[in-house]
Amino acid sequence: MAEVKICAYPTAKSLPLYVGIERGFFERLGIEASVHFTDNSRAQRDSLATGATDIVHLAVDNALSMVDDDGQDVVIVTGGDSGMNELFVQPGIASIADLRGKRLVVDAPDTAYALQAIKILGNHGLVAGQDYAIDAVGRGELRLKAMGASRDAAAAVLNPPYSFTAEDMGLVSLGNTADLFGPYQASGAFVRRPWANANRATLERYLAGYILSLRWVLDPANRARCIAMLSERPGLTAATAARSYAALVDPRLGFTPDAALDSVGLESTISLRRETLGSSTGTARQASGYVDLSFHAAAVKLAGATQS
Repeated sequence: MAEVKICAYPTAKSLPLYVGIERGFFERLGIEASVHFTDNSRAQRDSLATGATDIVHLAVDNALSMVDDDGQDVVIVTGGDSGMNELFVQPGIASIADLRGKRLVVDAPDTAYALQAIKILGNHGLVAGQDYAIDAVGRGELRLKAMGASRDAAAAVLNPPYSFTAEDMGLVSLGNTADLFGPYQASGAFVRRPWANANRATLERYLAGYILSLRWVLDPANRARCIAMLSERPGLTAATAARSYAALVDPRLGFTPDAALDSVGLESTISLRRETLGSSTGTARQASGYVDLSFHAAAVKLAGATQS
């Protein structure tokens, strides 16, 4: 049995990890999946860089940051979803233009969904640091808490389950980022390239287990158990768990079947990073320089053989 150390967020998107462990998909393929959670993306990136973690499930923009800004030899090995993100604001804010002079709360100010928000606000004439302030507070749960604690925390990008809790709190969605921004490769899995090359069979078996878990999640026959697991593990109410599951399996905005990578979305993610951060990013490279899908291709074949 090969141990694989995984780092993620304790959100609805981690459902395939819960399923893979509970249903034995990882174990069937000889993988002992060890999952730990963090409060922010910086901690996850540091965990991967130091070898404390083998694989991270997170917005892949963080992999771009590790390569371009930190000089880390990191490679994206799967896709995941387009974000399921919405831009939420405090009651009384009727438009993006109304965020002038307000505070945007983010995870890290220079990666992923913060950059989406900066671009969206920029499209409406608002400049970060000039027309509004950015406050880095951490993952979605912490962004939601910040908005609940003070109306001064005017806006944040949130996804399930926190987007549904935000609605219940009376916060207002100004729209889904897929509509406000366009194609975007959000979550995915990435690893250190030397570890991947040295542990190819282990990585392929892990990804095969993840793919089998994801297929199980997307099967309508397993809806009730998936909702129950979301209630048990992230501790969601039954209603929020049901709404979260519906978002996860949404064919347009939810999980991508077999965790396939959206090449158009990835190009958009790369372009967004360079546009918003400019010269602060590292040497420009093609999307292929950040990705190695050979592990995923082998995993899909292995998952097919295992499933049969």
